[in-house]
Amino acid sequence: MASAKVDKIQPVLAALATMQSNVERPQKSQAHEYLERFQKSPDAWTTTHSILSSSDAPLETKLFAATTLKGKIIYDLDQVPRQSLPALRDTILTLLNSFLEGPRPIRTQLCVCLANLAIQMLEWKNVLSQIVSALGNAAVDCILEFLKILPEEVTEGRKINLTEEELATRTQELLEQNAAQVLAMLTQFSQSSASAAANPQLFECTTSWLREISVADIVRTPLFDTVINALSIDASFDAAVDCVCTMLRDTREVDESMEVIQIMYPRILSIRPKIAQTAASGDLNAFKGITRVFAEAGEAWVVMIARLPAEFRGLVESVLECCTQDQDRDAIALTFLFWYELKQIITLEKYKLARSTYGEVFGRLVDVMIKHLEYPTPEGPDESDLFEGDREQEEKFREFRHQMGDVLKDCCEVITVTECLSKSVNLIRKWISTYSSQATDTIVPHWQELEAPLFSMRAMGRMVSPEENTVLPQVIPLIVQIPNHAKLRFQAIMALARYTDWTSQHPEFLQPQLNFVTAGFNHSSGEVVGAAALAFKFFGTDCRTLLQSHVNELHNFYESVLDKLPPTSQAEITEGAACVVSAQDIDQIYPMFKLYCDPIIKRIMKSANDAKDDSSESGSLAVADYLQLLTIFIQNVQPYVSPEQENPAVKYCQDILPVMSAIADNFRTSTPILERICRCWRYMVLSYRTAIAPLLPTLATQLASGFENTRQGCFLWATDSVLREFAIGQEWVNPSTSRAVYKFFEQQAVAFLRIMNDMPPQDFPDVIEDFFRLLIDAIIYYHQQLLVSPLCQHILSASANALTLQQAPPLTAALHFLRDFFSYGTDHPNSSNFYHEDSTQPQISPQLQQAVKELVGSIGETIVQRIMTGMMFHFPRDCIQDGSGVLLTLFEIKPRELVAWVRATISMLPAGTVKVGETDRLMDAVGEKVQTGDLRKVRILLQDFTNSYRRRNVAPREGLGRLEATRFRFSG
Repeated sequence: MASAKVDKIQPVLAALATMQSNVERPQKSQAHEYLERFQKSPDAWTTTHSILSSSDAPLETKLFAATTLKGKIIYDLDQVPRQSLPALRDTILTLLNSFLEGPRPIRTQLCVCLANLAIQMLEWKNVLSQIVSALGNAAVDCILEFLKILPEEVTEGRKINLTEEELATRTQELLEQNAAQVLAMLTQFSQSSASAAANPQLFECTTSWLREISVADIVRTPLFDTVINALSIDASFDAAVDCVCTMLRDTREVDESMEVIQIMYPRILSIRPKIAQTAASGDLNAFKGITRVFAEAGEAWVVMIARLPAEFRGLVESVLECCTQDQDRDAIALTFLFWYELKQIITLEKYKLARSTYGEVFGRLVDVMIKHLEYPTPEGPDESDLFEGDREQEEKFREFRHQMGDVLKDCCEVITVTECLSKSVNLIRKWISTYSSQATDTIVPHWQELEAPLFSMRAMGRMVSPEENTVLPQVIPLIVQIPNHAKLRFQAIMALARYTDWTSQHPEFLQPQLNFVTAGFNHSSGEVVGAAALAFKFFGTDCRTLLQSHVNELHNFYESVLDKLPPTSQAEITEGAACVVSAQDIDQIYPMFKLYCDPIIKRIMKSANDAKDDSSESGSLAVADYLQLLTIFIQNVQPYVSPEQENPAVKYCQDILPVMSAIADNFRTSTPILERICRCWRYMVLSYRTAIAPLLPTLATQLASGFENTRQGCFLWATDSVLREFAIGQEWVNPSTSRAVYKFFEQQAVAFLRIMNDMPPQDFPDVIEDFFRLLIDAIIYYHQQLLVSPLCQHILSASANALTLQQAPPLTAALHFLRDFFSYGTDHPNSSNFYHEDSTQPQISPQLQQAVKELVGSIGETIVQRIMTGMMFHFPRDCIQDGSGVLLTLFEIKPRELVAWVRATISMLPAGTVKVGETDRLMDAVGEKVQTGDLRKVRILLQDFTNSYRRRNVAPREGLGRLEATRFRFSG
């Protein structure tokens, strides 16, 4: 290797060696930063060529060089003079010739390089013929790989710096005009030899070109036979499956593809024997591939299956056979979408013949699904670990069962719920008649065969009408006698929980079920106890009127079990109890509130005292958990009371408000406690709405002092509920109350601005998110006041400062607020409050529009700088659309100023990071679109520019210079 080359390559080799070695993190970071700078530098062109041409460079280094060269061609081709592009092309072809035999990853990267060069080198017209000629007949694999990659790269062409018109023209030249030639090449190659017909790259290439080549053209050539035959060849099987499935998806428009389907259907059916063959051989990959082909065929031709049920029954039977043969349950999920889509179409009235035809198939499908629901049978007597310690497999099985439950719901819609339930009931009866006499408290033989139909009943519960009187009256008495096996008891309780709506219409079955469920609270299994708590919630929710007279007995039970349960189960049983309380007569609401909630308040106070003495987090969490129970009662007990009467629930809230205020004052540093208290206060407002007005002064004082003292965003979250419920114009709201609420909002806003003056936004992103979500509601409900408020200037400055964050939630909230705010300077504000009965267009006063325009004039340039900087450097991908949306709104308000501000922002970017002439091209295009009023295209232009810039550059370590954000200041 020449000395000059060594000097250029050596730093790259050293950095790569550092990245691959076991060194300290700072050294790796330094090496990573060096490699990033190298990849964006002009020197990378010659250095990558030197590495790839070197005979002694490590393969990992050559792969890095090939990957770098790909990035240079995609993003930095402007660094190469136009007249040098043919030489670059020839260089890549030479390198490809040296890597014809591999390694394949390097060859693939070079093919990507060549494809992207072909896209951007507009003057290169004979791409395919020149590449075939340059590589020669011996380079078939390389040519196939290039042909595979070319359509993929053209399709992803938005990352290329071409105009839409240039990209469209190049797509036509490279793909559309070459489609026939490529099909002929692929067909010829497929017939050239047996090894060629088994080459997986042939089918990968065919799959890629199906973007341009019509399936109708392929099925009329020998290439189609080669693809089908490849399903019998191990080496090409996976690629052939992908190819067939892509062809099937292209025939979804069945009316346009009728002739193609007539050719493909018998060939697809011809591989049905492979279902049993691959299942018997234990070749899981082959079985999944065959299953995928039949499932994709069913999804593509589902309309034909419904129209011609007799002719296409063979395909449906094939999919069912795949489900039946899948003993390991690894492929069956591939069929779930087909069964859903088939159900969707054959349940339409016009396809009732298909529904009757396939009824028997769906009946068998129910049997298959219930069988697959069974837990595995352990090889030994120990049933404590059914999955041999594989927790991931166990979790996968649990999730998978719920997916199969969805298929059972589909079956219910096709062959009726009664028939599906009858199958489950018959299996339960079969088990009882066969094994129940052998069951004991410790041993339940073949319990899997009982648990599966119980699960299926649970899965189908949502489909059962409360009026069902055929199956459930027979099976409920059987369920409540299930043996005391943990998994059986769990599933039985969960099944009963699914039918509480039915039980509410059949009160004679309530007591046995309730006894069965409450007994579950004493079970040794935590899962069973959890199921019992969940079931209790549903019984309380759906059967509240039946349990109304048992409210005192339920309270005794509630108190006896509450402290024995984990927090999740406490919340569930509390919701059930709260629903029963909500069913009481109005004069009993307050006494019942006290009966149930006073003990909770005592628990809160005791836990709070304990937590003050105990510095551990567990004490605070206990207080928070009990506060959550109180909130659940407030959420669920919402008596209807006329506005003139006192609300008994509000009366109880008034009783407990001092206790909650004291806890908030004493636990200013406990986020869990403060969040639960604010949540409780929020639901006081949401549940009792304007009836909470007597508590409003105290509540507002607590929220204001709490936010000022703790700087926790939850106080803003609770403030938001007050803002919405007592907005101007709301029914039963006094205008003076609304004005007071707005002043309360301004007080919170001032407190926030003071915090932002004291702290950088990176220190409290969650509070920033809560504040801007509060502002979004404020601008909707109090636009008349807020838009002309002196605070607006400061709020917009704070929003510009917030845009320096890198976390998506606060950025999204700030950008949404800005877009809503600036929309009031346009003719279509983001508010429904401006619509009138006699108008389909929103109305906004000129004074408000002018106020927004003046604010845009004063701070708009700063907002534009912050958004453009974020889009180019640090916004998460999910925020790019929101950022460009704000710019679009600003363009509507002041288009000429925006053009100048965008240009000024780009001029502040670090020197050398913008290509020569790129700014002028962008601004000329933006100016043209602004003049024609096509502002949507402006948004696309800005997104394309910032995306391209972001890919080419990284934020400099020394900072952004003139684009660096200034510190927010507020002296109010």
